[in-house]
Amino acid sequence: MKKILVTGADGFIGSHLVEMLVRQGYEVKAFCLYNSFNSWGWLDDAAADVKGQFEVFSGDVRDPNGVRTAVKGCDTILHLAALIAIPYSYHSPDSYLETNIRGTLNILQAARDLDVTKVVQTSTSEVYGSAQFVPITEQHPLQGQSPYSASKIGADQLAYSFYSSFDTPVAILRPFNTYGPRQSARAVIPTIISQIMAGERKIKLGALTPTRDFSFVEDTARGFIAAAISEQTIGKVTNIGSGFEISIAVMVEVIAQAMGVDIEVLEDHQRLRPQKSEIDRLWADTEKAKKRMDWEPQFAGREGFLRGLKITAEWFSQPQNLQHYKHDIYNI
Repeated sequence: MKKILVTGADGFIGSHLVEMLVRQGYEVKAFCLYNSFNSWGWLDDAAADVKGQFEVFSGDVRDPNGVRTAVKGCDTILHLAALIAIPYSYHSPDSYLETNIRGTLNILQAARDLDVTKVVQTSTSEVYGSAQFVPITEQHPLQGQSPYSASKIGADQLAYSFYSSFDTPVAILRPFNTYGPRQSARAVIPTIISQIMAGERKIKLGALTPTRDFSFVEDTARGFIAAAISEQTIGKVTNIGSGFEISIAVMVEVIAQAMGVDIEVLEDHQRLRPQKSEIDRLWADTEKAKKRMDWEPQFAGREGFLRGLKITAEWFSQPQNLQHYKHDIYNI
């Protein structure tokens, strides 16, 4: 890889990925969503050893002309830009089609026309729906249980179609539930930690029975780089996760214990998904990642989850970080 374009570089996973790539010596162009504030999202707070070491392109993946301009001069694309909040997709599904499907189409068209040597398309474990068997392999049926997951299924299939129709070198990486510093409060772990850090002891949450496979953001970022480097990922879907399943209820207890507080959980009805849209169980099978990419989670199992939580809580404990979060407002 000579020059890498990272779309969604201003977001949670994207900003960590840019930092990791720069530290590994890669030339990086960070595609950030254009805004009149000239904000680069989380890259505004990039680590001191990374600041000034990457190029920034401000644009919108929904615009094919801007995408083509951004892709020029890059030989690898790590495509993370997407709308990901599930509740928001319930009332604004059109925006998910435009960003997640049309945005992916624009990336693929530009990659094909400009002879990009590798495109890594970001999928999500949400495309599997509630697990029909565990651990979930790449052969698990796809179920669009929300407009968000349906849009990601469409984007993944579009990416595969470019590989099968035009030999575009596309790899589809399917991360399970990534967590860590900088994650949006729309996700459950930042919701819990930010409320505790703000002094709350009655924590508002949605469903507690679903299980998730939580993957620390450093493992996810390493997965993207491994997928980009490996020739064995082309034309294939590859899961990455921690291989550790935990319910939301148990996770709340683990976080409270790790932070040394006693809390009470209150059910907040506005945080509940419609019954048929809730994903009851997610647990990744990552054998393909090991074989194809020589990738394994460094934050694996319960011990790895606790290490990742500690790092995440320490980040939230910094006032300059916590100020980005409105703990008392439900963030969809």
